[in-house]
Amino acid sequence: MLSALGTAGALVVGWGVLPPRSRVGRVDTLPLADGEVGLNGWIKIAADGGVVLAMNRSEMGQGVHTALAMLVAEELDVPLASVRLIDAGSDKLYGNVAMFVDGLPFHPSEREAGAETRSVRAGQWIVGKLARELGISVTGGSSSVADAWDVLRLAAATARAQLVGAASLHWRLPVDELTVDAGVVSHASGPKAHFGELARMASAIPVSNITLKEPTDWKLIGRAAPRIDVGAKVNGSARFGIDVRLPDQLFAVVRHCPMLGGSPGRIDVDAAMKLPGVERVVRLGPYAGSTAAVAVVGRSSWHARQGAQALVIEWRGAPAGNADTRRIEQALERSARDAAHSGGGFTFYRRGSIDDARRVQARHVEAVYRAPYLAHAAMEPINCTARVQDGKVDLWVPTQVPSLCRTLAARVAGVAIDAVTVHVTYLGGGFGRRLEVDFVGQAVRVALETGGRAVQLLWPREEDMGHDFYRPAAVAVMQASLDAQGSVTGLQITSAGDAITPRWIERGLPALAGPADLPDKTASEGLFDLPYAFAHQRIAHVATQSGVPVGFWRSVGHSHNAFFSESFIDELAHDARQDPLAFRLALLTDMPRHAAVLKLAAAKAGWGTPALAGRARGVALHESFGSIVAEVVEVSLVDGKPKVHRVVCAADIGTVVNPGIVAQQMESAVVFALSAALHGRIDIEDGVVKQTNFPNHPLVRLADAPRVETHLVASTRAPGGVGEPGTPPLAPALANALFALTGKRLRELPLRL
Repeated sequence: MLSALGTAGALVVGWGVLPPRSRVGRVDTLPLADGEVGLNGWIKIAADGGVVLAMNRSEMGQGVHTALAMLVAEELDVPLASVRLIDAGSDKLYGNVAMFVDGLPFHPSEREAGAETRSVRAGQWIVGKLARELGISVTGGSSSVADAWDVLRLAAATARAQLVGAASLHWRLPVDELTVDAGVVSHASGPKAHFGELARMASAIPVSNITLKEPTDWKLIGRAAPRIDVGAKVNGSARFGIDVRLPDQLFAVVRHCPMLGGSPGRIDVDAAMKLPGVERVVRLGPYAGSTAAVAVVGRSSWHARQGAQALVIEWRGAPAGNADTRRIEQALERSARDAAHSGGGFTFYRRGSIDDARRVQARHVEAVYRAPYLAHAAMEPINCTARVQDGKVDLWVPTQVPSLCRTLAARVAGVAIDAVTVHVTYLGGGFGRRLEVDFVGQAVRVALETGGRAVQLLWPREEDMGHDFYRPAAVAVMQASLDAQGSVTGLQITSAGDAITPRWIERGLPALAGPADLPDKTASEGLFDLPYAFAHQRIAHVATQSGVPVGFWRSVGHSHNAFFSESFIDELAHDARQDPLAFRLALLTDMPRHAAVLKLAAAKAGWGTPALAGRARGVALHESFGSIVAEVVEVSLVDGKPKVHRVVCAADIGTVVNPGIVAQQMESAVVFALSAALHGRIDIEDGVVKQTNFPNHPLVRLADAPRVETHLVASTRAPGGVGEPGTPPLAPALANALFALTGKRLRELPLRL
């Protein structure tokens, strides 16, 4: 993603401060055991010649452990199976630079030209603090491969050069006559040695002018390879957070006030404490955005849950107790409409003059689009296992942000941050929810009461659904000016919704909290960076504060802004009496990558040929996280409800590391987005979330999942994101297909006919 920015300002800010060479690390960065030898901050060589890689990203089903191991195996010339992963630890070396640098907003045209926008300058402090000073380890923003692309390959190539150099010195043979295959260095005259035999000498050899492999020499990158986590997940040995079992472990179950922002008052614990297996009741303060709560500790999760349900609690309300989604949505629409007609809101992107376009317009088209709050609803319940013993804290946690877990645990336990160790387990889904650390603070607080025994804190599904950090509700007023020929000359988009990033920083990094009104590019991403060639544009956002806790959700602002923009583009095509594909392509003459992706999706979907009887197709194109994705959805109606039969995805994600993983992530994104498009909604009445579990918050099931086809555009660019970019185009493509099928334009999610 960074390299894809070319000479843009974000590249200067990011790599100017932290070039790949500076992130390779020292030979003494990693702890050693059993004859291991460290070659840099990422790679150790085991005595048997195996490669040990420090893994700094969380595996939550997206295949990142396999992809990053492939980068190292490629440059070291070892089989993928010989790379073993360990937790990277807490060194700043392992921070995610790409996520924060790429988080700066750039319009596609400005990315290529290297120009800054006002919103980029407003966001510079985030890069300075997070990427440069803190080295925060985060798995998010579809940035893992982008962040590792240069760094891990360079670390592996450096290690390889050291190992070959050691063999050259030992055998007194020229380096360029030595070959490496499957972790063995050899010479045609006979000498050979595996990496383990050379590592000790190699660690003392300085190298410079490292050259990475040419793509034509790649043996792993670009080819499908089995995921390294599949075996453990099939045989049950994979350890997710909820699987952690330690000697003498206890369990705790949490209860929050049903009303958002509420807290416990008087608690009658008698009934709970009389139940078998119940150990104690612990009051929990607010941690990292959570509200005060109560936890019951038991000898098993069942004992703890029964005890939690037996508590008699007098709940105290809070200002958020007045939260009501109907009123919030009405207020959002008023804010967006007022700003749209007065030129208000923060302008993220401006081109030409909307006033000039309106003075000569022949016609004006205006529509209002709406998106609801959404829950993350990850399959693995929220959990964290904590142990506080002898002034040290250990955490076993499925998290996307181990750095923030460590910081909060130290604060709650009253210990130095170096006294906290985080063991990152597999994540049973993240989707942004595990970018929060509220439950970690709760687990540590309970562990302080258990006399050194480990305790696993759990949230029942109902607690998770009712106390999430939700995808913000949003409204967008879409306005277009058309000339006498029906061509769009001006586009104004004014959206309204809560800002996420400032709130997230307040929760996880309170010492770095910036101005409360700092523009949050996630609110407008997918709107300010449209690729279409409209001569006059103004893209603005009104930041609101509803009182409802909000957080990052898979693809963040793109998730709903793509629905707004690509549905409206379809409206304009219909208004101009043009084919939706042709209409888009005419606006992409200066954006050849986008046009190529769109054409590929259309060709593979059979666009322009008749669909089966009773079916229709819709298309959408969207760029996010450095990748461009187009999707064509084929839909029919069954008993009056949409039935999606087929989704054709085309994507330009830059260089493809593992095409099998890319296809899996596109399939995952489509099903995830389809659940949201058809069913996803969080309703709040009098401060209480009405959805409680999957019966009233349904997901798409296997029987309703469409066939998903993925086609990739060949590219030599650095990798873009994969985990999220397939999500945004689904909802608009489906809405556009439903319009083609029924003639009804649906402007609100979830889609209801």
